[in-house]
Amino acid sequence: MRRVIAASLIGTSLEWYDFFIYGTAAALVFNKLFFPSFEPLVGTLLAFATYAVGFVARPLGGVVFGHYGDRVGRKNVLVVTLLIMGVATFAIGLLPTYGGVGVWAPVLLVALRFLQGLGLGGEWGGAVLMSLEHGEPDKRGLNASWPQVGVPAGLLLANGVMALMSGVTSEASFLSWGWRVPFLLSGVLIMVGLWIRLSIAESPLFEAIHHGRTKARTPVLDVLRLYPRSILIAMGSRIGTDVAFYTFVLFIVTYVTQVLELPRTTALNAVLVAAGLQLFFVPYFGRLSDRLGRRPVYLFGAIGALIWIFAFFPLLNTRHTLLIVLAAVVSLFFHAAMYGPQAAFISELFSTRLRYSGASLGYQIAGVLGGALAPIISIALLDRFSTWVAVALYVGAMLLITVGAVFAAEETSTVDLHAEKPEERATPDAAV
Repeated sequence: MRRVIAASLIGTSLEWYDFFIYGTAAALVFNKLFFPSFEPLVGTLLAFATYAVGFVARPLGGVVFGHYGDRVGRKNVLVVTLLIMGVATFAIGLLPTYGGVGVWAPVLLVALRFLQGLGLGGEWGGAVLMSLEHGEPDKRGLNASWPQVGVPAGLLLANGVMALMSGVTSEASFLSWGWRVPFLLSGVLIMVGLWIRLSIAESPLFEAIHHGRTKARTPVLDVLRLYPRSILIAMGSRIGTDVAFYTFVLFIVTYVTQVLELPRTTALNAVLVAAGLQLFFVPYFGRLSDRLGRRPVYLFGAIGALIWIFAFFPLLNTRHTLLIVLAAVVSLFFHAAMYGPQAAFISELFSTRLRYSGASLGYQIAGVLGGALAPIISIALLDRFSTWVAVALYVGAMLLITVGAVFAAEETSTVDLHAEKPEERATPDAAV
C-alpha cells in the first residue's frame, strides 16, 4: 500500500507541477512575452485564457482515458498520461516568443497547453482509484487523499522553482530565459515518476472485474445512463472548491503584483508557506472524513471558505507581508477540508466498472466551469468594477453551489465498493 501511495503521490505531484508552472508563468511573464501588444491587465487576461485551454481539454482527457481506464486498467493509463504531460511541459520551455515568430507563439502555446490538460484530465481519476481501490475500507478517505496532496506538492515545487529563478536572475534575464528552466526541468522529473509508476501492481478491484469478464463495453455512455445524479453531485461539489483554490493561489499573484503593486515574491512566498502546510492539512482532513463522514468535513471547508473570502482581500489590502501570508494559509486550510475528502467522496459515487469514467467526468467538467474560468472572471470583474468585493461575491456564489451539492448527497464513506448496481451501494448491509 505504501508503494502504491508513493507512486500515486509522486506521479500526481509531478503532473500538477507541470500544470501549475504554466499558471504562475501566465501571471508573471506570458502576458509580456506572448501578448506584448496589449495593456498589462488585458495581456494577463489573454494569458489566463490560454491557461483555461488546459481545463477545457481536461474533460476530453477524462472521457478518453476514463474509457480506457475502465477497459484496460488504471496503471497503463497512468503511464500514458504522465508521458503526455511531461512532453508538453518540456516543449513549452523551448517555445519561441511573440518577438521571434509572431502569432505562431501563442498558437503553439495554446496547443501545448491543450496537451497538458488532456494528460491531467486522465491522471486524476487513475491516481485516486489506485490508492482508493488498494486500501482498507475504513481508510479510504486517507488513502484517496494522498494523490490530492500532489496538488499542494506540485504547487509548492512549481512556485518554489519559479521563485528561485525569479530571485537569482534579473528582471531581464528572467524574461529572457529564467522562466524556461522550470518547464525544462519537467523532463528529468517525469523520468523519475515513470520509473516509480511502472513498478506498482494493478488495482485489485479492477483485476476482479477483468477476470470476471464484467467490464463495461461503453463506460462513458453507461455512467451517463446509470449515474446522472452522481455526476451532477460530483460537479457541484467540485466547482466551488476549484474556484476558491485558483483564487487563493493564482489570482492572488495578479492582485498583489498588479493592483497592490507589491513585489511578485510577496505573493509567491505566501502561497509557498500555505502550500507547505497543506501537505499536512489534506491527509488530516482525508482521515477525519473516515471517522466523521465525508459530508460533515466537506461542508465545514466549504462554509469556512465562503466566510473567509470576505476577509481574504482586506488582509491582502493591508500590504503587510505577514497578513498576506495569513490570508493564504487560512484560505488553503479551508480548501484542504474540502479537498481532503473530495477524492473518496467523488469516487465512491460510482461502481468499480464505471468508476474511472464517472469520477473523471464529474471532476473534470467542473474544472472547466470552475478553475478554467475563475482567473478570467476574477480579472474581468476587477477590471469592470475596480473592487475586490465583486470577486469575493463570485467566489462566494460558487461555494454556495458546492454547499448545496454536498448537502444534497448521501454519505458515501459507508458504501460497498464491490457492489455494481447503484441500488445496492447505499451501505454494506444493503449490498449483502
